[in-house]
Amino acid sequence: MRTRYLVVCLSLIAAACAALMYYWPLLPAEVPVHWNIEGRVDGHAGRAVMWVVGPGSMALFTLVGLALPVLSPRRFGITEFLSTYYYIAGLVVCMLGYVFALVLIAGTGGTVPMQRAVPAGLFLLLVLMGNPMGKVRRNFYVGIRTPWTLASERVWYATHRMAGRLMVASGLLGLLALSMRAPGWSILLLGLAWAPLVVLYSLLHYKRLQKSHSLESH
Repeated sequence: MRTRYLVVCLSLIAAACAALMYYWPLLPAEVPVHWNIEGRVDGHAGRAVMWVVGPGSMALFTLVGLALPVLSPRRFGITEFLSTYYYIAGLVVCMLGYVFALVLIAGTGGTVPMQRAVPAGLFLLLVLMGNPMGKVRRNFYVGIRTPWTLASERVWYATHRMAGRLMVASGLLGLLALSMRAPGWSILLLGLAWAPLVVLYSLLHYKRLQKSHSLESH
């Protein structure tokens, strides 16, 4: 899986470099790099920043993805779910490539509805990332890392099963809301509401197990 992860990431980075070099003559000296919640440009930077926004950020995260399994403490290692870990890390690199493509289109004069395109990518990421979330085991880098999930294997497992369902549901509902042109506040709510619910669930599940003396000793 590590080899597949590298092949996918390097292919995406190469594609981003090729696209940037191809469209470089069409980029103005200052390119849009930030949009407000209404999708209007409110920040510009020199076009050289496009190397950082695209290939640079993608390459950096690819390296981080390779380093984390080596840096993990033994009791909280990633080896038990390595294929899922590389799948999730690869999704993040894909998301960075997607955002770069949007910025590049906007920089070359194209019309990009950022207030819809970026949330659409994030909602799709929630669906794809939530689906295998139940396979993630205790570690310090990936997943819902609360004091209660890190303290108990049972709480970690139950929380991540719940998180996976909520992430997929939020992603699908978010995509539906975007297609129905729902107001911005509801899009934001659907994108973020699952996180505090999962944190609260981990606390309540821990307390319930603690009360029944069912928590493991380690």
